[in-house]
Amino acid sequence: MHLDPQLDTLSRLVGEHLAARGWRLATAESCTGGWVAEVVTATAGSSGWFDCGFVTYSNDAKCALLGVSPMTLARHGAVSEATVAEMALGCLERSEAEVTLSISGIAGPGGGSPAKPVGTVCFGWARHGEAPQTATCRFDGDRAAVRRQAVVFALTELLRRFQ
Repeated sequence: MHLDPQLDTLSRLVGEHLAARGWRLATAESCTGGWVAEVVTATAGSSGWFDCGFVTYSNDAKCALLGVSPMTLARHGAVSEATVAEMALGCLERSEAEVTLSISGIAGPGGGSPAKPVGTVCFGWARHGEAPQTATCRFDGDRAAVRRQAVVFALTELLRRFQ
């Protein structure tokens, strides 16, 4: 599959950044359905800096595969900074990676609420020995546009947050 130029360039930059530090990346994705993993594995040489990806779309999968607490999901919902922090940490614990990122959101067209409208996406990033970092964004557009913007944001912020 040929990536669009922006995703191709971003993946290459992430790869160079991680490889220069001897780090590997693992991903924990919900609303993006593995799109980040697809983008990075489309980059030649990514086997040197990408470990694995978890696609945990359901709450049960988030708990079983990443160790997200059912209490966190009950209190905050799947689309929350608390949940993506636990997803990123669980991914770190269950992989050989030094850096992880997690994504959970409402890509639409349904599923939104006044508190969490369609386009709300939460992100987490984790690294061994550091507290997880989180962010929430609201993206415009249809389902594909929201998901693509989430992939771009997750990778761009990984570069910015882990200098």
